Amino acid sequence: MRIIIIFIFLVTNSFADEPIDIKNLFIKKELKKHDGLTFLDNKNKQINLKNYEGNLILLNFWATWCAPCKEEMPSLDLLQIHKDFDNLKIFPINVGKDNLEKSSEFFEDLKIKNLSIYFDSPITLAKKLGLRGVPTSILINKEGFEFARIIGSINFGDEKFIKWLSNYD
Repeated sequence: MRIIIIFIFLVTNSFADEPIDIKNLFIKKELKKHDGLTFLDNKNKQINLKNYEGNLILLNFWATWCAPCKEEMPSLDLLQIHKDFDNLKIFPINVGKDNLEKSSEFFEDLKIKNLSIYFDSPITLAKKLGLRGVPTSILINKEGFEFARIIGSINFGDEKFIKWLSNYD
């Protein structure tokens, strides 16, 4: 019986992301390079993430109907202008099939001033990245590798999170 339990523990741990002492944050055990990641800006122009290599990137997937998204968006807005992050680029990507007007109202209601609105492309970036729900944030290092995910909402202004993230900027 002990051998089976140890085997199950070893197998599940080798495939799982490594949790850290920050709610909903999971560090990847193996960095993953995603090629051809594209999405749309608010003018329906395609954005290729490859053009932002050299920056710390945070892709935040959200929807206007998502209550936890609404809760975390103001702290995400402030993270974009945080004094410790010169090289951070945040892309809040609406996956809710909302139009620009509805998305803009969402940002206006929350007084979001430092972020632009982006949309998932018809290729469905959310599906390509294996998202299971919103909000989900994917962190990509300066070399273009995914190194962590935030599954669920988080306070992006949390001091523990800021200190952890500053190691990657």
